[in-house]
Formats: sequence, structure tokens, C-alpha cells
Amino acid sequence: MLFSPFDAKHASLVAGWPVTAAEALMWCGLREFPVTERTVTAWQREQDVTAYVLLAHEQPVAYGELWPDAEEDEVELARIIVAPGARGRGLGRRLVRDLLAEARRTGLSESCMRVHPHNTAALRCYRGAGFEPVDATSAAAWNAGQPVDYTWLRHGHA
Repeated sequence: MLFSPFDAKHASLVAGWPVTAAEALMWCGLREFPVTERTVTAWQREQDVTAYVLLAHEQPVAYGELWPDAEEDEVELARIIVAPGARGRGLGRRLVRDLLAEARRTGLSESCMRVHPHNTAALRCYRGAGFEPVDATSAAAWNAGQPVDYTWLRHGHA
């Protein structure tokens, strides 16, 4: 398994990983289904978004992003997904650990993530990687203006 920067040549493949509209919504918050190659490619042009993949035999099997925020002294892990045929093998947790290692290199104090409240497999994965829920007051403040009341998680880099 190799942790590597995302290559846009894989955008179409990654875009096809959510197999239902509900899964696409839980993955990236979009009601667009199927997710298009154009959408995944556009994410790469967003300021302060760096995407990574896990490769097995030179093929992506998992995708995730880091969104550093120096003002908040944190890095958000986002848009994490594992290829349908590779799920249930611990690759999500492996990708999250690799993303956390990369987040530590930014020098920012902690990492956070928002998770759709019905995405129980993702919540289990992230808790297993050491993330803990934020306090209710912070979660309520961070959910203001969000399309759903996300479950917010935090991981200190200590």
C-alpha cells in the first residue's frame, strides 16, 4: 500500500466510488449523483485542499483530503472514501492514519472532521483512528449553517 498525492487522471475512478445517491451525500455532501469526474477535478483547484490516495498495485483504493486552516490552528480531514470492492479491510483507517501523519507535518495543533450522522461505518473507522467527538457547544456552533447536523470529531497531534 502506498500513500501518494492524488493524480487527476484518477478523478473519474474516484467519482464512481459512491454507488448510491445517499452514499454520495454522506461522502461529500453533494446531492449530485452520480458524482462526476469534473466535480472531483474541481476540488483539486480549491484553495487549501490537498488530496491523497492509497494505491494498491498502482491503482487507487482510497481517497481523502486535507484542508489546513492556520487561523484555527487545525487541519480538517475531508471527503474520505474507499473503493467499493476494497471496503471492510481497514483501508479507511489506514488512509486516515496516513492523512493524520501528513496533517502533523503542517505544524498545526490538531485535526478535525465532520461526518454525516448516519455514516456509522465512517464514524467507527474514525473513532478507531483516535478521533473523539467535540463538545456539544462546539458541535452546535460548527453546525450553524450546515446542511445537516454533522458529528464533529477532533484528534490532537500530541
